[in-house]
Order: sequence, then structure tokens, then C-alpha cells
Amino acid sequence: MDTGILQTLKENVSKVIVGNERTIELLLTCILAKGHVLLEDVPGTGKTVMAKSLAKSVQADFGRIQFTPDLLPSDVTGLNYFDAKTGDFTFSKGPVFCNILLADEINRATPKTQSSLLECMAERQVTVDGVTRALEEPFLVIATQNPLETLGTFPLPEAQMDRFLMQFSMEELGSGQERAMVERFLVNEPLEELKPVCGREELAGMQEQCTKVYVHSDLLDYIVRVVHASRKHSKVENGVSPRGTLAFVRASQGYAMVRGREYVVPEDIKAVAVPVLAHRLSLSAGADMRRSAEQVIEDIISSITLPTEDWSGR
Repeated sequence: MDTGILQTLKENVSKVIVGNERTIELLLTCILAKGHVLLEDVPGTGKTVMAKSLAKSVQADFGRIQFTPDLLPSDVTGLNYFDAKTGDFTFSKGPVFCNILLADEINRATPKTQSSLLECMAERQVTVDGVTRALEEPFLVIATQNPLETLGTFPLPEAQMDRFLMQFSMEELGSGQERAMVERFLVNEPLEELKPVCGREELAGMQEQCTKVYVHSDLLDYIVRVVHASRKHSKVENGVSPRGTLAFVRASQGYAMVRGREYVVPEDIKAVAVPVLAHRLSLSAGADMRRSAEQVIEDIISSITLPTEDWSGR
């Protein structure tokens, strides 16, 4: 398995983003697993820059939507308009017809507009006026939102959250890293100088390789046990869905590939457990939502043990 392109991608994004090595690895994991990402963090931490750095590193079509309360579903998916010259209706494609879509501040749009992404994210297609149009592969949505500000925002419903393979935040920079960031951006604009290092065909090939990463049967049992434990936890009202189980497996395969392996080990599963599962939980009333959800997954992971053995299947 050739993972050289992955390392090149990581190094290319790192030309702009200082630190955040784990965040970059999780983002690459989502790409390999054909999943979507929700970056949730306070303003100014580099969420949008991270998304744009990845998009510029891949030679693919990039689309951006700045979500606002007055945004309409047709502004996302496109619409049919009457062409006076031809005397017929013509379809105008929306920004969702791309390979990498940045949905910036997604929670600022109304639920009606948010729901226009459901079909795109789950089925990679768009239906307008009864006509279904397939989106070109690869297709990745990177959405951002601010967890602190609630004025003028609309929380994403559970159905929308379940479409995201992962939810995570940017890593906090140390003083040395922040100094390096200032020096990097002091004179130059690294994002403008970034060049693509990977094409769509190469990315599609890596996604195909990801599905073939070996997962030992005991690890599959472990994943299922973790998911079922989430449904029985005392703090959880609704646990991880079957879609979440599949996402858990795919993310584990993707993370193993990012780490340069052709097989999954328990550390891969534990590394992606919180980003993949925590946002899929509906907690009981009175629980401190996000932090408690992460703690629930961490508790479950630590409570289920695995025998030590060779996971490579050889």
C-alpha cells in the first residue's frame, strides 16, 4: 500500500497550518473514508483556513457557502429558471456541485436550508423539481460552526449530525507554535502560495484502498460492543445508530491507512472513537451535552478490554 501521497498531503497542509497534526490526520481519515467533517471551535482558531488548505492541496473543484439566516435551499442545491431565449427551463447548478464543499458557519442557516444538505451528504446526489442529479466523486463536506455563540444560530438536528463522519475541534497552540504561526504569516500568505499535490483520480484510488484495509473479526466485535454499550449507558437517551457503526469501521480503516498500515489495530479504533461517536449521542436531560458525550465514549472504551494478539491477519 502506497501512502506516500497521504504524507505529501499532510506536509502540504502543514505549510499553512502550524501544529494541529492530529487534526490534519483526522481530516485525511475522513477523506479516505468518504466521510464529512464538522469542525466546531471558537472564531479565529483556523477552521476555515484548514478547510481551504486541504481543498487547495487536492486538484479538485472547490465550493464554498457562507451560511446566513436568509440563505435558501436553492442557494445550496441550485434551481430551475426560465430561459427567455430558449423558451424552456434551465437548471443552474448550486455550489454543492463540487468535490470539496466548505459549509462555513453552517448553524447560522435555518433548519430548512440545513436540510438541503441531507441528501447531498448521505446519497451524494441532488433532487430538484423531481429530477435527481449525481454529484461527482469524490465529494466531501467540511462544515464549521462556533459552539459558544447562540444568537442568530440554529442547532443542527440529530439527523444532520448523524451525516457527519466526525466532529472535532482545532488543537490548542503552545506558545512556541503560536510564535511560529505569527512568523509564518508576518510577511507572506502561505495559503495563496499553496499548490495541489494530489489529483482526483489519486484520491479516488486511495479511497478504494481504504475499503480493503484489513479489520480482524475480534476488532469488529469490539466496535459493535462499544456501539451497543452506548445505547445502554445510563446518561444516554439515544445511542449510536447503525450508520454510526459503519462510520466507526470506515474511520478506523482510514486512520490505519493514514498511519501507514494495511490493517487496523485497537489504537486506531480508540483514536477515532470520540470524534466519530460522541456527536451521535442524545443524552438524558440535565447532562452537560458535548463534554458528557465525549466522557461517555471514553468511559465505554476504557471499560471494554481486548486480548493482545496479532491483528494483521497473517
